[in-house]
Amino acid sequence: MRAIVFLFAALLVPANAFAASADNTSHLPLPRFVSLRNGVVNMRTGPGFRYPIKWVYKKRGLPVEVTAEYDIWRRVRDPGGEEGWISKTELTGVRNAFVKEGPQNLFKRADTKTPVVAHLEKGAIGKILSCEPLWCKISFDGVKGFLPKTGFWGAHADETFD
Repeated sequence: MRAIVFLFAALLVPANAFAASADNTSHLPLPRFVSLRNGVVNMRTGPGFRYPIKWVYKKRGLPVEVTAEYDIWRRVRDPGGEEGWISKTELTGVRNAFVKEGPQNLFKRADTKTPVVAHLEKGAIGKILSCEPLWCKISFDGVKGFLPKTGFWGAHADETFD
C-alpha cells in the first residue's frame, strides 16, 4: 500500500511546473544585451510576423538591449534608441560593443596613460571579453584592449563580468 501511495504522490505535479518551459521565455534578467545573429534582421512593430517591419538591420553582431520578452519575441532597443520586436532566432547571447562616436582609443590596459593599441572609428563592432566597473576588455578584429564604458554601446554602467 505504501508503494502505491508513493507512486501516486510522484505523479502529482503542480500545474505551473511546466509553465516555465512552455512559455518560451528565457527567464534571464532584463534588461540585458545581446547581438544580432545575421547580416539581415527585421525589427517589427509588435511581437509577431504579422506586424509590419519597422527597421531592417544589415550589421551582423550589432548589440541590442532586450527590454521585454513575449513568447519567441524580444523587445529590443538599438544603439540609436529605436525600439521594436525581433524574433529570438535572430539574436545571439554573444556580447558585442558598438562604437557610437569615434574615433575612440583602445588602450593596452584599463588606464588612459597606457599605450593605445588601436584607433576605433564610429560604427566599429568588437567582442566584449570582460567588464570592470568603468572599463571593458574588448577584441576588435583580433586586437585586444580596454575601452571605457562611456566609449561604446553594449554594457550597462554598473555591469561587471568575466
